[in-house]
Amino acid sequence: MTALSWDAARAMRRPSIAVLTLSLLILCATQGMAHNVTEGDAGYIQEIWGVNLIPFMYLGAKHMVTGYDHILFLLGVVFFLYKMQHVAIYVSLFALGHSTTMLLGVYFGWSVNAYFIDAIIGLSVVYKALDNLGAFQRWFGYQPNTKAATLIFGFFHGLGLATKILDYAIASDGLVPNLLAFNVGVELGQIMALAVILIAIGWWRRQTSFWRHAYTANVVMMSMGFILMGYQLTGLFLYS
Repeated sequence: MTALSWDAARAMRRPSIAVLTLSLLILCATQGMAHNVTEGDAGYIQEIWGVNLIPFMYLGAKHMVTGYDHILFLLGVVFFLYKMQHVAIYVSLFALGHSTTMLLGVYFGWSVNAYFIDAIIGLSVVYKALDNLGAFQRWFGYQPNTKAATLIFGFFHGLGLATKILDYAIASDGLVPNLLAFNVGVELGQIMALAVILIAIGWWRRQTSFWRHAYTANVVMMSMGFILMGYQLTGLFLYS
């Protein structure tokens, strides 16, 4: 993995990009619920009974491709990965973490405050952006284990989804097959989202603007993570 040097990062700052960043943050400020399940999907989950593999697979894929917290984290993970084998390793670690706690969390009924877990998910986005900026090496002279961090934050992402599913009292009849189907859908959705990310960032890397704006892109990512954290922590203190 590659991180931006401090000198290179400073050279990439542009006032016009800062204005764009602010605009993006304002647009994103109203979208704080990272693992929210739509009312229609929640009603469907509550009403059905028995094994329903295709519907749960669809719901899992829908969750992933519309879950911008996942997308932001994945974008940060692959931002400086140029070899497909490295992409496969990191994405597999995230999938392993995400799948483990989602399945176990729902099956065993692990109850975690939704605001708290979603704040940690926002933190995962902040962490990855800071890692891409080389902040930890610059501040502490130490590089955290990126593979371990990806796996650990994957656990939190999965636990966040499990917490939301538990809120809707999924039927016990057919629970395990439905959860497995949901997880398959999540992974299929992740593959689709990752394909779009890799195509887009692969094209961008071939442009001269990539290194000029890589710093700003990660600052935007970090800021969105802070917004998610702030939104969820506010909910934690006001409504918990």
